Amino acid sequence: MGRRAMIDRRTVLVLSACGAMGHAVGQTMAAASQVPLLSTAAPGTAVAPGWQHQEIPGVAHPNSFAVVEVEQASVLQVRSTGSASTWIARLNVDPVATPYLTWRWRVAHALRKSDIRSRENDDYAARVYVFFDLPVERLSFGDRLRIQTARLMSKTDMPTAALCYVWGNVQEVGESGWNAYTDRLRMIVVDSGNAHAGQWRQVQRHIGQDWAEAFGGPVPRVSGIALGCDTDNTGDNTVAWFGDLAFVAAP
Repeated sequence: MGRRAMIDRRTVLVLSACGAMGHAVGQTMAAASQVPLLSTAAPGTAVAPGWQHQEIPGVAHPNSFAVVEVEQASVLQVRSTGSASTWIARLNVDPVATPYLTWRWRVAHALRKSDIRSRENDDYAARVYVFFDLPVERLSFGDRLRIQTARLMSKTDMPTAALCYVWGNVQEVGESGWNAYTDRLRMIVVDSGNAHAGQWRQVQRHIGQDWAEAFGGPVPRVSGIALGCDTDNTGDNTVAWFGDLAFVAAP
């Protein structure tokens, strides 16, 4: 793969936003051994227990988040109009013991220009980020230097590696690639286009396998997760819904 030798401003924003595990968050949220349930939150709740809204530095307009009732169940609704931000939860999960991440999501429609290989179209109708506690000692000298520089620029303890599962459009289901701004973030398309828009989709991923294909080596502990969608690059709009997520030992 081609390594990106520079840390530009957008790369810092991507890493600091997707991580959102900086010291400010760490001071207010304790790490959990399982993803906090959305289904137990009351409809109308601004932020569900165990979650925190994380705005993205440099992005003028955050998404609108709300717990709503859909089909007699509480789910997270995200409205995005030329905007971007996430809900995050700090975790301490062993992906060797519980290697499968399961969730369900739904979108109003895919974003027409959504493209994992384009900086201008790096927007998605839905995203699930998984962050890893990868020791910096396992990074190359160049990657350590870039991460240290990015942490200084963002003033956060951003993660050293992450997977991002997206509902895309240009790419087909199963395609993956490095984020257009950084190769510390692997993008994986798990739903695409409008064929299933408006429908609940059940997703199951083997985190260890996805990690190995992206970064190689043994999978480190999971340090956090984030949910959202983003339309700040394309100026598009969409609505996404997320049900409960869980790490499980077997499918």
